[in-house]
Amino acid sequence: MKRVRCPKCGHYITFDETRYADGQSLVFECDGCRKEFAIRIGTSKLSAVRKEEKLDENAHKDALGSIVVVENVFHYKQVLPLQMGDNVIGRYVKGTSISLPIETVDPSVDTRHCVINVSRNKKGKLAYTLRDAPSNTGTFYKNDILAVGERVRIEDGAIITIGATTLILRAGKDD
Repeated sequence: MKRVRCPKCGHYITFDETRYADGQSLVFECDGCRKEFAIRIGTSKLSAVRKEEKLDENAHKDALGSIVVVENVFHYKQVLPLQMGDNVIGRYVKGTSISLPIETVDPSVDTRHCVINVSRNKKGKLAYTLRDAPSNTGTFYKNDILAVGERVRIEDGAIITIGATTLILRAGKDD
């Protein structure tokens, strides 16, 4: 038996997933608020791509760093590798081109929510800068919302909140 949560009111609906084939779409109506929503059985294409990358907890030590995404409502964890330059972070929507798509149903995460820039400082060490994309709900760092155009330096372990989703910076290993 599987449980799905209504995106509007949070009410759980239980169903038998063994009765359905992978890739099949199901439509539910919430008993609590009457909202209709759909899910697809099986794994998404985005999850399959990430599994192929074989990212583990120690991958950030050899690369430029990564963002650990914890979707607070659904407790779903993702690890997204950072690249040099601007890393645009936002909700995954088919057809949207961003460098770090987060697979989420959180409507408070915009498709282009925030940007983390990875560069090297004068000493050759990795430097990380955070700014809002801009987004509708804002980007929070240390419980403060970033102002329009504001840029802040962030370091390993920095906690960033976008919507109901938390991002944790894992800095890369400097040469």
